[in-house]
Amino acid sequence: MTDLALTPSATGRLRWALSDTRSLTWRNLLRTLRVPEALFFSTLQPIMFVLLFRYVFGGAIPITGTTYVNYLMPGIFVQTVCFGAVSTAIGLAEDLQSGLLERFRALPMARSAVLGGRTTADVIRNVFVIALMSVVGILVGFRPTSNVAQYLVACLVILLFSYSLMWGFAYIGLTAANAETAQLMSFPILFPLTFASTAFVPVASMPGWLQGFAANQPVSVAVNAARSLMIGGNYYSYGAVLKSVAWSVGLLVVLAPIAVRRYRRLA
Repeated sequence: MTDLALTPSATGRLRWALSDTRSLTWRNLLRTLRVPEALFFSTLQPIMFVLLFRYVFGGAIPITGTTYVNYLMPGIFVQTVCFGAVSTAIGLAEDLQSGLLERFRALPMARSAVLGGRTTADVIRNVFVIALMSVVGILVGFRPTSNVAQYLVACLVILLFSYSLMWGFAYIGLTAANAETAQLMSFPILFPLTFASTAFVPVASMPGWLQGFAANQPVSVAVNAARSLMIGGNYYSYGAVLKSVAWSVGLLVVLAPIAVRRYRRLA
């Protein structure tokens, strides 16, 4: 009888949390649409990276089995969502500094909804960014050799990775004193992960002491999975996809509770 009595309550709490998350997701999306300049400049940076590596560095980087632009674009997709995760930290730091999070805490709403709404809205924004970068890639010569289903699965793998990463940056946003500090705290983490990875060059071209880290860190794993699904051929690896999903789920399981706990402990 006790277990049966608890079940509706647990179900009700879950529905409550999902409803609150949906409401805050919509709020954050509207907030993004009201500042189109921020969305424009957040997509301008990855476009500049595409043009830089495609036309300046691309000719100096030897790639076997495919063209450099085909090798590059999956890495750009992952790099873009990684840098986009910084906006999660900045947005939460701004809300914390303005006192908005304190008002949310005073409302009868699920504690996880504030962070869930923020991260979900940022993932939805990444859907737009990946679609835009796909068009840019096609314009500069990107020719994925996979079918549409494999390409979409690659995008889902990237989005899952970005979602798990955002919870870590949510913790940073709740820890930083202000938005500027949140940004400064984020980049020392992102730069080694994105540039010491397989996003732009093969691991074999790196110094031996760096190769072990570069081959197995989460950004490289996500890039390898996306590259495997988008261009296939010699780069196809079913294991790479499973490894990336495992990394993403593992990060989510660890980082989400830490971020929620930090939110609950705010003074």
